[in-house]
Amino acid sequence: MITGSIVALATPMKVSGEIDWEALRHLVGFHLDHGTDAIVAAGTTGEPTTMSFAEHFDVIRTIVEEVAGRIPVIAGTGANATSEAVELARYAREVGADYCLSVCPYYNKPTQEGLFQHFKAVAEGGDLPVILYNVPGRTCSDLYNETVFRLAEVPNIIGLKDATGNLERAEDLIERLKGSDFALYSGDDPTACEFMLMGGHGDISVTANVAPRAMHELCQAAVAGDSDKAHQINTRLMPLHTALGVEANPIPAKWALNRMGYAEKGIRLPLTWLSEKYHATVDEALQLAGVLEE
Repeated sequence: MITGSIVALATPMKVSGEIDWEALRHLVGFHLDHGTDAIVAAGTTGEPTTMSFAEHFDVIRTIVEEVAGRIPVIAGTGANATSEAVELARYAREVGADYCLSVCPYYNKPTQEGLFQHFKAVAEGGDLPVILYNVPGRTCSDLYNETVFRLAEVPNIIGLKDATGNLERAEDLIERLKGSDFALYSGDDPTACEFMLMGGHGDISVTANVAPRAMHELCQAAVAGDSDKAHQINTRLMPLHTALGVEANPIPAKWALNRMGYAEKGIRLPLTWLSEKYHATVDEALQLAGVLEE
C-alpha cells in the first residue's frame, strides 16, 4: 500500500500548447529529489481530457521511464466510456505503471449500479490495481460510500481517492474499512490533514506540485498520528492549498510552476492562463509556504 504524499502531476506545456517533454522529465526529477512518495501521471491536474490517446499514452510512458522504479507511478486512466477506461488501464500496465487511477465516468451520469459495473469491468479488463476516484464537483457523478464498500470486495480494486472534502463521509469510510487492505486517500488538500489524522493513508495532492517536501513531511506526520507536527505544517501550507483553487485546477498550479521556473506559460483550451487579478494571491501563498526558497 502506498502511503504519504502522492503528487497529481501537472503536465508542462509550451506556450503553443505542445507538451514540453524535457520539462516533464525535469519535473519528475524535482519530485524524486524532494520526497514525493508516488506520482499520478495524467490525472486531472495533468490535463488528459485535452490530450490525444497518443499523448496520454506518451505522458504515462515518459513518467514511468523517468521514475525508473524509484517510487510508484499511478496512471490516470479514467474515461466516461468503460471500454476506453479499460484500454487506458491495459496500456498503463504494458508500459510499467504500478496502479491506475480511474475517475467516475463524467457527463453521462450513471446510476450507482452503473458505477459498480463500470469499475468492476476496469478491474477485470485492465489487469492493473485500481484506485477509484470520486470527484463529484467535476464529474456530476457521485460514488456513494455504500458502492465503495461493494467495490472494495472486487479483486484488483485496492483503494479510493476521495475528493469530496466531506470529512463525515471520510470518517464513515475509514471506520468501516478499518483493518482491511483497502487504501483511502484524500483528494482535497484543505481537508487532507484531518482526513489522514482520522486514519487515511495519504493525499493525492495538487499542492505537492509546488511544495513536495512540505507535503511529504505533512503526510508523513499525519499518517503517523503526529497531530501537532501535521497541524503546524498544514497551517503554513493552508494559504497555498487555498490559492491553488482560486481558478480551476490546474490553472493556478501551472502559473506557480512557471513562477518557480519549472514550466513555460503553457495550458490548453478551454483552460486559460491564470487571471492577472490572482497573480499576487498565488505568489504571496508561495512565499508564505517557503516554496520559492526550496
